[in-house]
Parts: sequence; C-alpha cells; structure tokens
Amino acid sequence: MLQAIDIHTYYGDSYVLQGASLEVPENKMVALLGRNGVGKTTLVRSIMGLTPAKRGNIIYNGTDITRYKPYTIAQMGIGYVPQGRMLYPSLTVAEHLKIAYRKAKHEGLKNWTTENALEVFPQLKERLKNRGGQLSGGEQQMLAIARALVTNPEILVMDEPTEGLAPIIVNELGKLLQMIKDSGYPVLLVEQNYNFAIKYADIIYVMSKGSIVFNGTPDEIDNNEEMKRKYIGIYD
Repeated sequence: MLQAIDIHTYYGDSYVLQGASLEVPENKMVALLGRNGVGKTTLVRSIMGLTPAKRGNIIYNGTDITRYKPYTIAQMGIGYVPQGRMLYPSLTVAEHLKIAYRKAKHEGLKNWTTENALEVFPQLKERLKNRGGQLSGGEQQMLAIARALVTNPEILVMDEPTEGLAPIIVNELGKLLQMIKDSGYPVLLVEQNYNFAIKYADIIYVMSKGSIVFNGTPDEIDNNEEMKRKYIGIYD
C-alpha cells in the first residue's frame, strides 16, 4: 500500500536518509524504531512531502508521490499525526476538527465523524471551546490524533504519539491503536517506546544512521539481544 524505496534525503548539507526503504502492507501496523537522531522523523516527513527526498521513490497505492505537495498527499488519503502535535494555538478543539474533516471516500473503512472521534476521546468533548494552546500535553495528542482520523484516511502515519504522555494516557492510546488496527486501517508508527511498539505492531523496522538495519516480526526483534542493545538501547 505504501512503499519508501531507497530514500535519500538531506537537511541542507546534512545527509540524513541514506537509502532507507520500508513497506506498509494493507491491514498491517508497521513500527519504525531506533535511537534519537537516526532519521525516523525525516523518513516520515519525506513520505508526507514536507522534506522531499533527493533520490528514491515513495509509492502509494501504485502511484509515485515522491514529488507531490503535502496537501496533495493528504488529500490522497494519508493521515498524519506529526511529532510535536503541530496544533494551531488560537483555534479551538471544535475548529481543529471542523477544518480537518473530509468525508470518507472508500467503503470498508470506519467513517470517522467529529461525533465518533469525540466518543473515543471524551476529554475533548469537554474542551470543545478551548484553544489548542490551552490543552494539556495529553489532550493535545488526543486532538492531533482525532484531527487525523476525521480526514478519513486510508492509512495513518503517526510520529512519536506517546512522547511526553503519562502512562495512563499511553495505555488509552494503545487501546485506540488496537481499535484502529481492528477497523482495517494500515498504520505506520514511529516510536521510541519499544514495549508499546512491539505490543501493537505486526512488522518492525529498525533504523540507524539513515538506513534500515532490521526488518522482521516483534518476536524476532525481541529475541535479538544484540540488535536491541546496539540500535535501540535496551539492555536485558
């Protein structure tokens, strides 16, 4: 469904992605792991057209979107939850959801409306008139996810959704991810939280220095102590 093939991306003179490749099949949750600064967010930004790749190809549903503008990529059905949430501080919760909403174009996937997004995040229902800058970190993350869902995407890309969240909120986020997965949505999940990622993902990729160094199942990475120590920083 979504493929990044031999992606090379620069920030100025910094050579960040050095031939990274991954694939998100239909109905699967794919997690991208790795230490800070190895290029995970850059790969997501290249997929979304925000930091265009210099070389390589990004294929979505058979179409090469490598040179497409970010708004075109979003309109094609890729929902995006960016690192840092990227909300509008002056807009209310209701306004964020209203301007993001798009009617579902495809049958078989859950049709997300503002109403059922608020059912998933009841805290937001109590904050509809609050502006983005007035929300707690957990509420901001809920809004960022709800905003992506109401675009009714065909695939969801989430960059560090658990970052800075209290354990109880992370647990609730996990339940939501499972529900999204059960609804048939493919997901690309970029995460620092190793245990969270392997609990919900079907396929694991590990990145180091701008390249993919591992591709396998959660069990395979969990049983590979050297890989976990060297590239993720987990010591049993």
